[in-house]
Amino acid sequence: MTTLRYKLLADVPPPAYQTVGASGIDLCAMGDVDILPGHLVVIRTGLAVELPAGTEGQIRPRSSMSVRGLLCHLGTIDNDYRGELAVALVNLSPRPQFIAKGDRIAQLVIAPVERVELVRVEQLSETARGERGFGHTGRR
Repeated sequence: MTTLRYKLLADVPPPAYQTVGASGIDLCAMGDVDILPGHLVVIRTGLAVELPAGTEGQIRPRSSMSVRGLLCHLGTIDNDYRGELAVALVNLSPRPQFIAKGDRIAQLVIAPVERVELVRVEQLSETARGERGFGHTGRR
């Protein structure tokens, strides 16, 4: 098993997987926050991490927050970042939402990352899809 080194910067619950099969480590709010409808807030977590070599951290939404109308913006934590993690939450519901200190607001998924050599070319290889982008299959 790989190790994730972390540092608590405030009086917050330590990061934890909530079940044996959980993919993400829950991140908690460092303090109380009110979020008005349509507003975005950045919530501090009081947590800093040292990601294992060859990985990145992915901040992802929690389904329990999403059903309340609180959507966490996806975020990438680079391997060499050592500062405090923060979560950007937007309130898409029609009513104000309250986040209490210690509430689980997002999850951190650790994923492998491959670095590549960048090579500039004049032409890319052909594929059946080609340059057709959004909605190219006709399905929604």
